[in-house]
Order: sequence, then structure tokens, then C-alpha cells
Amino acid sequence: MDKIEEAREFLSSVGMPKAQQADICCYVLLAMAGVKPDMAWNEATNEWIRIHDIIRFSNTYYGTTYAENSRETFRKQALHRFRTAALVEDNGKATNSPNYRYRITEETLQMIKDFRSPKWQASLNRFLVYHDKLVDIYASKKKMEMMPVKINGAEFNFSPGKHNGLQKAIIEEFAPRFAPNSECLYVGDTIEKDLVKNIDKLKELGFEITLHDKMPDVVLYREDKNWIYFVESVTSVGPMDPKRIIEITEMTTGVTAGKIFVTAFLDFKTYKKFSEELAWETEVWIAEMPEHMIHLNGDKFLGPR
Repeated sequence: MDKIEEAREFLSSVGMPKAQQADICCYVLLAMAGVKPDMAWNEATNEWIRIHDIIRFSNTYYGTTYAENSRETFRKQALHRFRTAALVEDNGKATNSPNYRYRITEETLQMIKDFRSPKWQASLNRFLVYHDKLVDIYASKKKMEMMPVKINGAEFNFSPGKHNGLQKAIIEEFAPRFAPNSECLYVGDTIEKDLVKNIDKLKELGFEITLHDKMPDVVLYREDKNWIYFVESVTSVGPMDPKRIIEITEMTTGVTAGKIFVTAFLDFKTYKKFSEELAWETEVWIAEMPEHMIHLNGDKFLGPR
């Protein structure tokens, strides 16, 4: 195994995310430890160095061709993340000072010296007792950013983002007003596609659950009226245009419940952008005006066609 792959193994072991196991991060680790291709890990050092020195070391000893104007990439992708993970420290100078330097901490240096030796596991375990893995720090931060939403009385979390924010509004603001006492049979998440998917109920109602990508963003069922609401959450693409109506109709040929087609928008500005594409006999709900709906040529206030 060459030094780059060994450095990647080290970074993985101390809990760095995949992005911080990239080649550029491996070169930073090797340069900061002063480990050349023919050197052993126990020969590592932790001199104070500049990003310029890291680039020069990588180009000289590992045949890379990094230019001086790539300093910001080194800083953002590797050094800032390494510092958060307690692998490196800086000398406290202003970042734009010519005297600004980084070095591997004494604790990390000892761990690097022990890497791939009989002492390695004990050294790694000791480090992880006192420091959170960066991959866990980021996972925790992402969890904090998640949007909680109550669906069918149970707590779920949507990934952050406009699309999921609108889906949250559909469930928490649209449904109680215009689909009271409805059950959410399907809702996707931008990351976890099928966040809620009641396959048994969908099949019972006559759904053909084969075309996953064709599923509307939110499917609500109101049992007292025997109505199904197909709701598209539109932030950038995908309103209830005639083509979409045909797709959903083909997927639900076996559904006898009344069908209601709704396009939901975050704001009036987005609605105006898509207004000419919307199919007739559909409904529009705008989250910034949650009490109102727009009915496209409907001969009744709201109901199945």
C-alpha cells in the first residue's frame, strides 16, 4: 500500500468524512507530518508550516501539480476540517498574516507515529475517547437542521431544503384546512425517497405501486368523503400539468375513490411562473396564503372530477 492509501486509511480511522479522505487531504496530512514516500510513519514531525509549504511538499515529493492559487481549496477542504477534528492547530495569528502557520497537534503526532504499529489501536482509541469524530459532528449538525413534521400522529424528520419545507407545509397547513381528518398515505423526502409509504392502504384503494418516480410528492386520503388528494410540491419543477395528470391517472386506473389534483407552491411568485402550465380542473394552494385556494375552472368549490 502506498503512502497516499495509508494516509487515507488513517483519516478514515480517525472518523473523517469521505470528502476529507480525498487525495488533497492525504497530501496535507503527509506534508504536515513531513512523511515522504520512502519514510516510516514513526519518523513523522510536526513543524509549523504554511499552506505554501504543503503545496511545495506535495509537488516535490509526491509529483502533484498544485498551483499557489489552490491555497483556498487546501484551507477549506482539509485544514479547516482537520482543525475541527482536533488533528491540527494554528498559531493564532490573523489568517491573512504572512506569519500564519498550522501544525499537527502533539496528540495527533503521537498517533501518527504509532500508525500501522502494534501501538496503533490503543493510540487511536485514546484519541477517540477525548475527541468526537468529524463524521459524527457533521451528522449531529445535520440532525439539528432536520425539519420535524408530524405525519399521521407520528414524528418524522425532513431533510433541510425548500422542497421539503413545502411538503411540511402541505401536511401541517394544507391538510388540516382542506383535507381535514385525512391520512397521509405517501410522502417522499429529497434524500430518503419513501419517508411514509402505506403500501397496504394504497393497494387496497387500487394503486398500481410500480412507477415509484411517478408518485406525486404527497398523497392524502380522506375516508369520510372517499377522496384522494394528489399533491405536487413545486419549488422549481413539476406542476400538475396535463402530462402529469395523465401519468397519475394511468397509475391509478384501479382507484375508485374521488381524485383531487393539487399543485402547492411556496409563494405567489413561484405560482405565477408556472401558472400557464397548470392543467384545468386542478387546484392550487400557496403556502404564504394558507387560508385560500385557487380553483382552475372548477364548477364546485373543491371535489373530485
